[in-house]
Amino acid sequence: MSAARRAAIEEREYDPRREERRKATRVALPDDVDARMLDDETRRELRSLSKETAELVARHLVVTGHLIDDEPEQALAHARAARALAGRIGVVRQAVGLAAYAAGEWNEALSELRAARRITGRPEHLAVFADCERALGRPERALAYGDDPEVTSLTQDERVELVIVLAGARRDMGQLDAAVLALQEPARRTTAQRPWAARLWYAYADALLVAGREQEARDWFGRTADVDDEGQTDAADRVLVLDGVVLDDLGEDDEEVGEVMDDAALAAYVAQGFVPVGQAAVSSQAAAPLEAEAHPEVQAAAELGAAETADPAPVAEVPAEDAPQRPEGQRPEGLSKPFSGEVAAAEPAAASRPAAALTPTFAAPQDQDAATQSEQEGDGDELTLFS
Repeated sequence: MSAARRAAIEEREYDPRREERRKATRVALPDDVDARMLDDETRRELRSLSKETAELVARHLVVTGHLIDDEPEQALAHARAARALAGRIGVVRQAVGLAAYAAGEWNEALSELRAARRITGRPEHLAVFADCERALGRPERALAYGDDPEVTSLTQDERVELVIVLAGARRDMGQLDAAVLALQEPARRTTAQRPWAARLWYAYADALLVAGREQEARDWFGRTADVDDEGQTDAADRVLVLDGVVLDDLGEDDEEVGEVMDDAALAAYVAQGFVPVGQAAVSSQAAAPLEAEAHPEVQAAAELGAAETADPAPVAEVPAEDAPQRPEGQRPEGLSKPFSGEVAAAEPAAASRPAAALTPTFAAPQDQDAATQSEQEGDGDELTLFS
């Protein structure tokens, strides 16, 4: 650095914001993170930076993507470090916004994603905007995003995410029937092959349940469980609850014990009147339909336990819990994949978090048989929202 440049820097008036930016860049990076791990499209957006700065920003973005699902606070720290170095790059601001959303920093998420939209002109995160407004307790502002002029430029899956959030906003405002109506036609026109089927059907089932239409909700939770191979939802557990099965929470410690439980211990546990179902234990009386023919291996384990445990201690029956509800303000599943160029699409909460100005234009409800026939005929290929 030249003497003149150094003197000019020393003469600058102290700015606390500049010091904060310097601190933000002091986030340690793992040695094994390479800038080339970032996708080519994003790296092209960093070409306006010097080579050294672009490499450092790229490494922070890689770490942001790796941590965003499991350690969102650390992901946000790395995203902020990238912003301190390249605050005028749209993809960097987008990364900060999505990391803030994952960490529950709703105001920062809104601010950063709006900045990214101004820089890039892309509206793909309207659903995240709306979901942040819900989380901040402003459902009426969330609903306004349904009238955004650029909704028509969203991809089909982005529109589905937006309608899920807007239906949640209706629920936040106590408009339960309107929430059902907003999801009804999209849910019935979506086929099981669609990647968004599980999330959309789960949101519809949840809205039906809150609106008091329990049997319909049970049917749609069942459909969701059938297609949810990746475990995006707890639809299978919701079906059990609606069928009257008592789910007894084992707790984290008991789950860890269960992972290393030997055959004798498992048999003794079963002999006490419980059978394992996923990560929960179901009372044998309530789970009678699940036993014998359905699970012969469980029946055999129970017989073994009865022979080895002459007088097991009685186990108190745990009363049934209400159907599980997502807590207010909870972040949904999060980003679906690591950040790499186009930041992975965020997944707004189906109906857990706050959002109004969308007037559904979907057709009147059709009967269930017609809905089933519609799906079999592939009407989902022409699913359109906000048309």
